[in-house]
Amino acid sequence: MDITVMILTFNEAPNIRRTLEKLSWAGDIVVIDSGSTDETLDILREHANVRFFTRAFDSFANQCNYGLEQVRTEWVLSLDADYVLTPAFVEELHILEPVEELAGWKARFVYCVYGRHLRSSLYPPRSVLYRRKLACYEDDGHGHRVSLKGSVQMLKSSILHDDRKPLSRWFAAQIAYAEREALKLGATSPQELNRADRLRRMIWCAPLLVLVYTLFLKGLILDGWPGWFYAFQRMLAETLLSLRLLEQKWMSSKDGSN
Repeated sequence: MDITVMILTFNEAPNIRRTLEKLSWAGDIVVIDSGSTDETLDILREHANVRFFTRAFDSFANQCNYGLEQVRTEWVLSLDADYVLTPAFVEELHILEPVEELAGWKARFVYCVYGRHLRSSLYPPRSVLYRRKLACYEDDGHGHRVSLKGSVQMLKSSILHDDRKPLSRWFAAQIAYAEREALKLGATSPQELNRADRLRRMIWCAPLLVLVYTLFLKGLILDGWPGWFYAFQRMLAETLLSLRLLEQKWMSSKDGSN
């Protein structure tokens, strides 16, 4: 399989070097940068197998679809700048034998807190390896997803998710995510939402439920301070979303009374 790696970046200096170090096997890495002002571009220039393009950010889906236009191979391995491949994952890539009707593969993730592996997380599997011509990205709330025309299988090996950007960056991102996610939840009928999103629309229960769920049902209380760190992060993210939904509800009722 001839694979091009595709990565989006914006001020990813705390992460991107560790990610690229595990991609020395890749003949071509396409990076779409949104105008980084830290050392990200300098780090990219250190790697001969990297081609980077600068594009003003408008949406994650548009950035990814632009990246697909720069890919020259049949297969794409789509990674975030804080994804780190394990030796087992790279070995599995080298022995894959795709059948003609296969559009791609999904991967599971091992979530890390400053390098410490957690026993579980709320991070879902996602399609990471796929045929370029069968892929198109779509925005989905605060994130994005790739739509594949064909069957998708699950890889055996996992990818490490190890974001080491400052907590202040995470907090600012969550505020923006909550804004987009609240708009999505408000515009979607309850019948079309999954169970987790229906709980979010109830507003009051989601932050408490996610704390209990991650610590006790997912077992993160056994992971020490990294487990507590992750659980409190998820609770805070849900709290920001609840506040945005409350604001949205209040503004809607206020407009209706005028």
